[in-house]
Amino acid sequence: MLTDEKYNLVKRFENSFRTHWDLPAVTDWGTTKTLTYGDLATVIAHLHLMFEENGLKKDDKVALMGRNNSCWVATFLATITYGAIVVPILQDFKAADAIHIINHSDAKLLFISDNIWEGIDLEQIPNVKVVVSLNDWHPISQHMEVSHITLFYIQKQFVRKYGGRMTREMVHYDERPNDAIASINYTSGTTGFSKGVVTPCNALAGNIKFGVDDIKIVYPGARHVAFLPLAHAYGCAFDFLCCLAAGGHTFLVGRTPAPKILLKAFADVKPTLILSVPLILEKIYKKMIVPQITKAPASWVLKIPYLDEIVLSKIRETLIQAFGGEFRQIIIGGAPLNAEVEAFLKRIKFPVSVGYGMTECAPLISFTPCEDYKTFSCGRALPGIMEARIASPDADGIGEIEVRGENVMYGYYKNDEATRLTFTEDGWLKTGDLGLIDEDGFIFIKGRNKTMLLGPSGQNIYPEEIESKLDNMPYVSESLVLQNKENQLVALVFPDMEAADANHLTEAQLEEAMEANRHALNPLLASYEPIVKIKIYPHEFEKTPKKSIKRFLYTSMADEVLSR
Repeated sequence: MLTDEKYNLVKRFENSFRTHWDLPAVTDWGTTKTLTYGDLATVIAHLHLMFEENGLKKDDKVALMGRNNSCWVATFLATITYGAIVVPILQDFKAADAIHIINHSDAKLLFISDNIWEGIDLEQIPNVKVVVSLNDWHPISQHMEVSHITLFYIQKQFVRKYGGRMTREMVHYDERPNDAIASINYTSGTTGFSKGVVTPCNALAGNIKFGVDDIKIVYPGARHVAFLPLAHAYGCAFDFLCCLAAGGHTFLVGRTPAPKILLKAFADVKPTLILSVPLILEKIYKKMIVPQITKAPASWVLKIPYLDEIVLSKIRETLIQAFGGEFRQIIIGGAPLNAEVEAFLKRIKFPVSVGYGMTECAPLISFTPCEDYKTFSCGRALPGIMEARIASPDADGIGEIEVRGENVMYGYYKNDEATRLTFTEDGWLKTGDLGLIDEDGFIFIKGRNKTMLLGPSGQNIYPEEIESKLDNMPYVSESLVLQNKENQLVALVFPDMEAADANHLTEAQLEEAMEANRHALNPLLASYEPIVKIKIYPHEFEKTPKKSIKRFLYTSMADEVLSR
């Protein structure tokens, strides 16, 4: 447990508001709205008064659902500094799932974007006393006994308490130890079963300590483009909490993070650090780099020693400028980076590294900065914060990764059985991921325990590794490898229709291209891993907010592939 006061989660933000009072804290990118640290502290003071007037007690739950914006940030910080427990809900969750989470978490207050609220009825969430808009703070709906709580009323209370203007000296939050609960985050994994992760203040404090104090990836004046959903642990911890604990400036992108939008945001903000999921970088690689290196004369020059360095350095500089030109490194998380993409970025000395984490660790387990990073790994376990081991390794050293340390959750909310199954008898968290740890302590992920398949003689098959190869082949946007009842491997492919249309491919020609891909792919695989058929899937695969495919939605389709 991090008991030193300088690592106390609540005090850390109290000190940050006071120290960085006049610096910009958050900007709603694409608008003129920017809040300084002083502005943010003032909004939080108003929210604390709203909490008090609504009878919110310490450790009560406040649900929070909406797109990235300054209101979302203020509500999250107001909740944890008040001593209540925040329940972030991913905005992509369907209304029925959101209602279940609100009720299951016992939330008393709900802050929600107006457009999402349209699908929810107050009668469906009977324990919620007040619903507040994350668009402009107006009360969307409230029960009769608190109908007098208006924005005007709260402002009157603020004037009475602070004299109408808050100063940095007035920022003071009640003591809250790091062993208290900070949040309950409901997972959105690929298995379809959502559980409430009970996260202590200590876990968030551990992530902040590593990012701010240990490796100093954020600092006063640092600029971040927050396009990952803040309700997800990855974006929340580093684009938001670390950044604001250190005096940085977060630019909040509330729109769908398509590459075109992100490249515009990077050009505007010129971020000093970029956090991303693999899909974003892989799409930019396909659109910006692949066309340059596959066509003459560049494709010829890249085969000639010394001359290739000239071309590669120009590609590197183009890519760096596309991301704003001032970042120190790009950190990839949420899923493994495509091996071919990572190898090329390593070849051009592009500053990228891959970390490893999970919601149950708020989220970080391992990370090594790019200057010391080992290609294809996900770094070392965080020194002094997290430990990792391999349970029951096979002959190749591969087994389930287990972890323990400051960032680990308490368990799953109101689910003792799931909690019991997730921890070993000696207190290590079972990650559900398969991997190995090399002699230097670097962790290498092989795949998910639940997605691993067995070959004809019991060999371990990791579908993610096959998909990584297939995704780099012509006209493939994304793929999913499945196993049918005969233990044969088949693949669903969502095609790159933009490339297919550009080359005027007919439907029949696209199917021929996929068959050609299959013949090119199989020699790259082990003898027990051949793909017997590739079937074109007409839609993009449904994904979690961190852009992992929801495999459970498609496993039943494996037998259909060969029947057509």
